[in-house]
Amino acid sequence: MGIEDPLPNKRYFGIRQVAELCEVAPHVLRYWEEEFPDLAPLRRGGNRRYYRATDVHLVRRIRYLLKDCKYTIEGAREQLAGGTDRTGPVEELREVRRELAAIRDQLDGPPAGRKP
Repeated sequence: MGIEDPLPNKRYFGIRQVAELCEVAPHVLRYWEEEFPDLAPLRRGGNRRYYRATDVHLVRRIRYLLKDCKYTIEGAREQLAGGTDRTGPVEELREVRRELAAIRDQLDGPPAGRKP
């Protein structure tokens, strides 16, 4: 499951289907509804939840922040509110790797001032 994996072409999704698409249990989705104000699926007769595609993408983003980036609930809430433009520690580590690769390439190259 990836954050950007395509969704079935449907207008609304039930809680069980969203749980399968996002690889979380339905009770986790209900808990996240309480913790993240932006996650508010529609409710119709019988108080059943109907998630839109935007809700499913938000659930995937929350799962990514909590499970992959290891944010706390509060930290994930701040990230979703626009605390930073980065996607978290993963992007920071990628930047460090790029910098280290550039340093390695400089060290492997010919000495400065000499022709090979």
